[in-house]
Amino acid sequence: MSDGEIDPAQFRHVLARYATGVVVVSTCVDGVDHAMTANSFTSVSLAPALVLVCVDRGSRFHEAVTAATRWAVSILSADSEPQAAWFAQRGRPLAGQFAGVASTRGPTSGALLVSGALAHLECRTHAAFPGGDHDILVGRVESLSPADDREPLLYYRHHFRQLGAGQ
Repeated sequence: MSDGEIDPAQFRHVLARYATGVVVVSTCVDGVDHAMTANSFTSVSLAPALVLVCVDRGSRFHEAVTAATRWAVSILSADSEPQAAWFAQRGRPLAGQFAGVASTRGPTSGALLVSGALAHLECRTHAAFPGGDHDILVGRVESLSPADDREPLLYYRHHFRQLGAGQ
């Protein structure tokens, strides 16, 4: 280790060895739906119920979610890889981006929730913090759906993965 700057490519390579779950974060601003795939999502606190997601400041989604006061999280199941890949695709058309994705509108956030997800959380932005080229958005959970026991979609070594049989 050196005292100098960390090489971004090496940093990304090392962090790719940490398996994470995959979510779609969504919001609605002025009647326009916005969404992104994220694996930088975690719980923060039980009381109050807080979660966080990290959003690239250079992304189209960043502008939308920081303008909105509410947003939603769909925790994806192992069979949701096509939806995860779609919402991870930079430059996809904004208009109609949910057209090929089964979804329902969250009653609390007004954001679209991916149908068939393991669970949904609807949040109100509680705090935002700068974090390098990302912002760390902390959301207070206002509502949630019961969790499903199907297998989760994972992200590991730059690819979507599933748990092995019997795990």
